[in-house]
Amino acid sequence: MNRFIGKLLRQHISIGQLTGFFFANLFGMVIVLLSIQFYRDIAPVFTQGDSFMKKDYIIATKKVSTLGNLAGKSSTFSSAEIDDLKKQSFTRNVGVFTSTQFSVSAGLTMEGTGVQMSTAMFFESVSDEYVDVKLDKWHFDENNPTIPIIIPRNYLNLYNFGFAQSRNLPKLSEGLMGLINMDVVLRGNGQVKRYKGNIVGFSNRLNTILVPQSFMDWANKTFAPHTEPAPSRLIVEVKNPADAAIATYFQQKGYETEDGKLDAGKTTYFLNLIVGIVLAVGLLISALSFYILMLSIFLLLQKNTTKLESLLLIGYSPKQVALPYQALTIGLNLLVLALSVGIVLFLRSLYAEPIGLLFPQLEMGSVLPAMAIGGALFIVVSWINIIAVKKKVDNLFFS
Repeated sequence: MNRFIGKLLRQHISIGQLTGFFFANLFGMVIVLLSIQFYRDIAPVFTQGDSFMKKDYIIATKKVSTLGNLAGKSSTFSSAEIDDLKKQSFTRNVGVFTSTQFSVSAGLTMEGTGVQMSTAMFFESVSDEYVDVKLDKWHFDENNPTIPIIIPRNYLNLYNFGFAQSRNLPKLSEGLMGLINMDVVLRGNGQVKRYKGNIVGFSNRLNTILVPQSFMDWANKTFAPHTEPAPSRLIVEVKNPADAAIATYFQQKGYETEDGKLDAGKTTYFLNLIVGIVLAVGLLISALSFYILMLSIFLLLQKNTTKLESLLLIGYSPKQVALPYQALTIGLNLLVLALSVGIVLFLRSLYAEPIGLLFPQLEMGSVLPAMAIGGALFIVVSWINIIAVKKKVDNLFFS
């Protein structure tokens, strides 16, 4: 009997309207599920601790502007600013750079080449935990006239591939640089002292000429005893370098970073923004397709009003009369979900291979969350369809 009712009530079904709903809903569902799945697959590239954009340490400085200089705005960090930075959720630890408060000059002689270089320079120091070279030679003894020095690795590259190449001078390896002693002259507080500087390592993290913190404390006390060095640069160890809160905080405070080290956070922010926009478009298309389906069902009910009233008068319940329409909507929604999952898995297989070649260590996200969201959308939409059809039939029965 239910089969007979179904055949009777489906006589005026518009294939064109249902086809339009089907493809619109399919398109919207695919956009939603693919956006979620793609985000889960690609997000670890920017957010994992060992991602290619990993920057555990951020060098923070204050913006330098002409207006700020004229207004006497300080470019150094106060204790309150450092404490506030330490309290942020993205901060693991904060270190300060201490600079020399006295005059420093250094000379370098390369035996056999006739090259002599001498220049005014500066030193900076930072706590040993932030130094990214071996520390076996990283100590200073007041009774030993040798200062261990770490320089940025790009300084050596600039010499080898810029200065040396243009003047036909020999290129220097890191091992050879470690054998070269610099003549360092320190002046201040009425004193002049000469030391030997020994390059003990090359840093990829710290873009400065680095000396041990113990030497810096002693030297500032000896050559500039009446000055209190205020840090103009901070080194911030962050929990997640891709945390968008870092870029937001730095922008609000007017801080800058060296070498564009907030790119990971900015990229993740734009990735979230783009995925959010695509998801919104997909949900909008799904909502419009849902409207098309409900309009089609209501038009079908309107065309069959006489038949529906007759069935209700001869004893059929509103539940029996509504069931064929409810089954039709559930069947269409289920077919859309199944095809959407299949299309998303197919498209995922297309982009998974090139991403795997670019990032061999990347573990792509699970498909379960996207599938769960697809199932949740199916349940919500189908439930709304069932309730809407039931109310429409009930109105006929009780009117």
